[in-house]
Amino acid sequence: MVDWQQIKTVFLDMDGTLLDLYFDNYFWLEFVPLQYAQAMGIAHHEASEVLAEKYRAVEGTMDWYCVDYWTRQLGLDIENLKREAAHYIDVHPHVHDFLAALHASDRRILLVTNAHRKSLALKMEKTGLDRYFDAIVCAHDYGVPKENPDFWVRLQKKFPYEPQSTLLVEDSLSVLHSARKYGIGHLLAITRPDSRQDARQIDEFPAVASFEGLVSRLVSASTS
Repeated sequence: MVDWQQIKTVFLDMDGTLLDLYFDNYFWLEFVPLQYAQAMGIAHHEASEVLAEKYRAVEGTMDWYCVDYWTRQLGLDIENLKREAAHYIDVHPHVHDFLAALHASDRRILLVTNAHRKSLALKMEKTGLDRYFDAIVCAHDYGVPKENPDFWVRLQKKFPYEPQSTLLVEDSLSVLHSARKYGIGHLLAITRPDSRQDARQIDEFPAVASFEGLVSRLVSASTS
């Protein structure tokens, strides 16, 4: 699915792509509602309904990804709550092998994430993935999320790259659409961002369930 001979730069998403999205789903849909219910003195199901409405109101914006925003909105210490639940943070299978092979291939590798810097720091601390990247890009530093095509314009100014020789691996379809609109030449979707959910059927982009097949193809391309 990827013609590695054409790829000079690789952009990799974090949550749901390199990392199992189960942590984030559990945190926002189970753990935070429980904490909010206790803080507000309401039932768990009521808290879940209130939070679902708050989530929908800012989904796809920078606030949706902002630890500080949710701390203010909910009156909860989101950063510390994430540390309490951090034992659920996990790397998808074959990711370390893929990143090691990618690093050895001398291609430029950037982690490109919407995650807030506080979440990013915690996940890098827990996984050690930061050692593989030439740069780590946080959308909060650019003022717009990856869903906005302007993000790719601002990224281009900071880290000049050739869109047609760039690969983006990403679990969010809205981000993939944004990248395609900007002109990123190679796009790959992840069909199973949460290991505890079934794989999604994705027809509009090339897609894989795991990095296993990518590792062997990358190694073959690098030695051919």
